Amino acid sequence: MSKLKIAIQKSGRLYEDSLQLLKDCGIFVNNGKDQLKVSVDNFPMEIMYLRNSDIPQYLEDGVVDIAIVGENLLEEKQKNIRIVEKLGFSKCRVSLAVPKEVETDDLSYFQGKKIATSYPNTLRNFLDEKGIVSDIHIISGSVEIAPNIGLADGICDIVSSGSTLFKNGLRETVTILKSEAVLAKTSVLDVQKEAILDKFLFRIKSVLKAKNSKYILMNVPDEKISAIASVLPVLKSPTVIPLAEQGWSSIHSVIDEVRFWDVIDELKENGAQDILIIPIDKMVI
Repeated sequence: MSKLKIAIQKSGRLYEDSLQLLKDCGIFVNNGKDQLKVSVDNFPMEIMYLRNSDIPQYLEDGVVDIAIVGENLLEEKQKNIRIVEKLGFSKCRVSLAVPKEVETDDLSYFQGKKIATSYPNTLRNFLDEKGIVSDIHIISGSVEIAPNIGLADGICDIVSSGSTLFKNGLRETVTILKSEAVLAKTSVLDVQKEAILDKFLFRIKSVLKAKNSKYILMNVPDEKISAIASVLPVLKSPTVIPLAEQGWSSIHSVIDEVRFWDVIDELKENGAQDILIIPIDKMVI
């Protein structure tokens, strides 16, 4: 039987979240110590643990069919690889940063300056687009140290919380690229593998939808049901269940995480009581 080959990082910031996503999708990985290739028993998939920087080339060459990888890496490697789903974790940005004593945030600061980076292609494309001419120094590893040892006037690197920049006396000024983990695929898959990928994507979307949603139930006076129903952002229509106490009903629905507090305030204003919010494990729509 045909198996879909997926690449994930063998170590690094995407590793744990990638395995958790597979687990949430019902794909259980029994990975022995130091194994670099593992077959999955309960899904037609084979997992390859690869060095992060190698993944785009493996995708382009068709050695693996799909991969969980950061958008920033695909941008830097400039490969013709299709992103099929954004996964919502390992969010970061590629940004320019300067020593904290530099007062300006303006991009023009970097005109004629030295910039240290592990992302030369991303940086060069951005500077060319903005008409900035800088001297780019390629560094592998701890880019943040470059200004402190006089190697550069600023840096271009991945930023998540900004704590690493702060500890090294730097501050973020310009965001070049926003990134998150994505599911990417090689250019051509056969019919069988496309079918397996469709099943995998269905599971991923169900998991992601559940993580961004909450199950909500509340007690509502019967005369307020219409007003409450008009507030709820439901899939089709809310579920209404009469309570033992006459004149009251329980309303059940699903609410998006991003609208949670705004909707809760509206529900209370319209007479909802005893509101319960419950996490959703999976959501099939």
